Amino acid sequence: MTDKFSNRAKDEAIEWALAHGMAMKTTLDSAQHPAFVLTPTAITPERFQTLAHTVSLLGKLIHAVSEDAAFIEQAIEPITTGDSFFQQLLHMHCTLQQKGQTARRLPMLIMRSDFMDDVTQGPKLVEFNGIAAGMGPFGQRTHELHRYLSHQWPSQFDHWSGEQIGPLVENRAIENLAKGIAKATWQIKHEFADKGPATFLMVIQEHEDNVFDQHLLEHALQDQGIRTVRRSFRELYDGLSAGEDHRLLLDGIGSIDCVYLRAGYQYSDYIANDIIDRACCQALTQTRLMIEQHRVAVNATVAQQLATSKRVQLLLSLKSAHALTRFNLTLEQAERVKALMGEMRAVDKQSIPWIAQRPENEWVLKNQGEGGGHCVFGQDIVPTLQRLDPAEYQVWSLMRRWHPACRQNTAYVVRKGEIHPVEDLISEIGMFTVHIDGQAAFSENAYAGYLIRSKSSQITEGGVHSGLGALDSLAYSKP
Repeated sequence: MTDKFSNRAKDEAIEWALAHGMAMKTTLDSAQHPAFVLTPTAITPERFQTLAHTVSLLGKLIHAVSEDAAFIEQAIEPITTGDSFFQQLLHMHCTLQQKGQTARRLPMLIMRSDFMDDVTQGPKLVEFNGIAAGMGPFGQRTHELHRYLSHQWPSQFDHWSGEQIGPLVENRAIENLAKGIAKATWQIKHEFADKGPATFLMVIQEHEDNVFDQHLLEHALQDQGIRTVRRSFRELYDGLSAGEDHRLLLDGIGSIDCVYLRAGYQYSDYIANDIIDRACCQALTQTRLMIEQHRVAVNATVAQQLATSKRVQLLLSLKSAHALTRFNLTLEQAERVKALMGEMRAVDKQSIPWIAQRPENEWVLKNQGEGGGHCVFGQDIVPTLQRLDPAEYQVWSLMRRWHPACRQNTAYVVRKGEIHPVEDLISEIGMFTVHIDGQAAFSENAYAGYLIRSKSSQITEGGVHSGLGALDSLAYSKP
């Protein structure tokens, strides 16, 4: 539908998005809206409630895994010969376990668990995100954008949606993530009872464009009386120091109560070519270690990053429900977790003949990388496996590929100011949880909100940042 009213509604949707911080930085003085869908994706109330209640258990599980130092070391060591970055992460983890190198931090696990709602199997876990688990604020803003369109442009909204949806699914990710972070921040502040404002430090990447999503979270924290500070690892290298009773101090700021990492999931985050007294990566990883050796709330700890890796996900998926009770779950809770975890297989010398006999769209090959570009699909899987050195096998895993139902009606994606119809839109569901030292941040539940990213079923990589996916929200399907 391209009549003048639809174009006017689209234009106002773009203006609403930009006015409410739903944007990507393009230059020092400009920004543009990310791609978004004009109407939400339908989900049954039963499936949504199953996810919202069970993701708390996933967070509880991952916290327990992250605190089991022996399990983490045993799980990660086999992949270190084929992945130098994880070799460095494991070295940091082991350093924190050494005598005299106590990890005094308060672990604050902010995790996004990503799911595909398979046509036959229902929601299945795709991956955990325990470091730089962002875009929760954009998830809420997209929900609010759809609410705005449904009220301001009801005729166009109904036409775009095909009238196949019921009420919108509430999403308070900004407020809930801020509430959880504030709880941990104030806990540390009260332990020290020092003067001055409670202070939150966000560790960021240099010159990144996805800053508005971060600022939305910061603004919510500022509304709760918390000062927010942004620094890269390089800026922290010679800016952090130790205060009395292992208080973490930052030059020009003072005491730090909470550290939230939006960087640190790739080698480039630790590179600083101007440091000449020691290897730059070693210097900046030492900065990360220093943070954890002080009394400060931290997400993500090195242990949390390792616990949410594809390697640990593989090992957990291979365990029985009874075996998962090792990680502070009851058998009933472990069975609920197992129902969401997807099927995975380790890569070995038998993988090539085995996968060659499977349908091309049945499995996906993954390495340990975070973000887009780390998955291999279809006919590219066998050639990739053939190129691997046996020492690299453990770095990779095979995961069953899930196939969500496409929308029944044409979906309309707004990209770079224009409407693009998509006939086969599918969605990935990200569910946020917050745990503080293993305890749910909100009474009995840790669920904090959701992020929906949608794309054509023909596209394998669907990240919003890459430009291939689009922001979306949820609505309950009509009976």
